[in-house]
Amino acid sequence: MDKKKVLICGATGFIGRNMAERFIEKEGYEVYGTYHQSKPWVHPKITMLKADLTNKHDVEAVVQGKDMIIQAAATTSGAKDILEKPYYHVTDNAIMNSLIFRAAHEFKIKHVIFFSCTVMYPSSDIPLKEEDFDLAQDIYPTYYGVGWTKVYIEKMCKFFSNFNQTKYTVIRHSNIYGPYDKYDLERSHVFGATVTKVMTHNDGKITVWGEGKTKRDLLYVSDLVDFVERALDQQQKPYELVNIGLGEAISVKDLVQNMIEISGKNIKIEFDKTKPNIDTNLCLDCAYAKLRFGWAPKISLEQGIQKTLAWYQVSFCFK
Repeated sequence: MDKKKVLICGATGFIGRNMAERFIEKEGYEVYGTYHQSKPWVHPKITMLKADLTNKHDVEAVVQGKDMIIQAAATTSGAKDILEKPYYHVTDNAIMNSLIFRAAHEFKIKHVIFFSCTVMYPSSDIPLKEEDFDLAQDIYPTYYGVGWTKVYIEKMCKFFSNFNQTKYTVIRHSNIYGPYDKYDLERSHVFGATVTKVMTHNDGKITVWGEGKTKRDLLYVSDLVDFVERALDQQQKPYELVNIGLGEAISVKDLVQNMIEISGKNIKIEFDKTKPNIDTNLCLDCAYAKLRFGWAPKISLEQGIQKTLAWYQVSFCFK
């Protein structure tokens, strides 16, 4: 039986690396990964392909001959860039996905996975379903550029799926965390930044941006990978748009406190209200993922923090 050829775009990044590590261990897959400016991941079970995914010829070269694409490549960063340089998340991402989807159609790719996000949703204290965003509403001003870009890319997935040649799965995932995330304070999201601050403190205190009241839904990355496996194996419709998250919200303040307690460190928390802060709350209703794909998260937040801190120690502290 021929193996399915899966292309993981952005295989050296956070989500892409976790996808690659899972799929190289699965029977029946021949795994390819793209990289651009970062160093290629060297492993005997993956073929790494250098490509600028904003270049049409590079995209066609890596897509041709594949059976499915897991599109994990993106220009991403943390709250500072979202507030100060929001255009970072608009132009390159729109270009690369347009080229990838066109190539997927032209080369008759069977299935494409696209990682969207949840920035189009309104701030809410109750879990939100997929239909809780519609085109008639506006997006929170801070997320305006990236939010509408993500919606546009989702609509491109729907457009290409209408040709009934390639299946598309759009995943609106909550804040993902775990191994290989960004842990530098300039580019990291709230979880990665908190890990770095807790694990590298040297004066008995850490500073949290804002007031710590913002609430987020945090999902351990292996649960996201589990869903991708299910979507590739089970999806019947040409297009699916699915919320994937833990289904619980935690404030930044409580997240930091929990991480300190689990780390076993004695650290005082200070809040810097002058630093960038995005004052929205989010929690996802993932009932559709359970209904259609039988998916539910397996890793609690406490377990995820423990796993991430253990990985961080091995990866950074003991080198």
